[in-house]
Amino acid sequence: MIKIIDYGVGNIQAFLTLLKRIGIPAERARTPNDLETASRLILPGVGHFDHAMRRLNESGMRETLDRKVLQDEIPIIGVCVGMQMLATSSEEGTLPGLNWIPGKVRSFNSLGGFTLPLPHMGWNQLRAEPYSQLFQRGFEETSQFYFLHSYYFDTDDKKDVAAKAFYGIEFEAGVSRGNVHGVQCHPEKSHHWGANVIKNFTQVEKC
Repeated sequence: MIKIIDYGVGNIQAFLTLLKRIGIPAERARTPNDLETASRLILPGVGHFDHAMRRLNESGMRETLDRKVLQDEIPIIGVCVGMQMLATSSEEGTLPGLNWIPGKVRSFNSLGGFTLPLPHMGWNQLRAEPYSQLFQRGFEETSQFYFLHSYYFDTDDKKDVAAKAFYGIEFEAGVSRGNVHGVQCHPEKSHHWGANVIKNFTQVEKC
């Protein structure tokens, strides 16, 4: 059973609706016991990095979630801020991230020399890495995904990059490391292309 982690941040109902539409059973996970029966996990997120991390840390699920992901190797996908939470830290806040995929979340305007209108909002294309399991099926060069963010994931190990997009700079829009995956776009708002990301996630193998 896919469990969507409900820690008070993110549109849980949108994921439940998407999964129902594509015929994949899913439930909310609000307690540690809810996580125990998960075969796969979705970590949604919106808003500020520190707020999301604080809500997850205070949810009572953090210890069980660490065990399920790091020891039991249950596949998980983080979405938007949920992807950024997979990192070690973020320039948006001071709290540590989950550190499941080493890296830092950076502002688009932290590079200096130019200023981009923020947030990066709207439709954009992805360039998937050929080895990415998240983007193996159901995509073409003109696939479009919906984005809404001002920060991007900068991985320590570029082998963890699953996809890139361009907004002023080329940035990492998808990550994968073993059983841990993330996408910066919103698959629940990205029509059939987003549905294909979730379908592919339900079929990824541990690597």
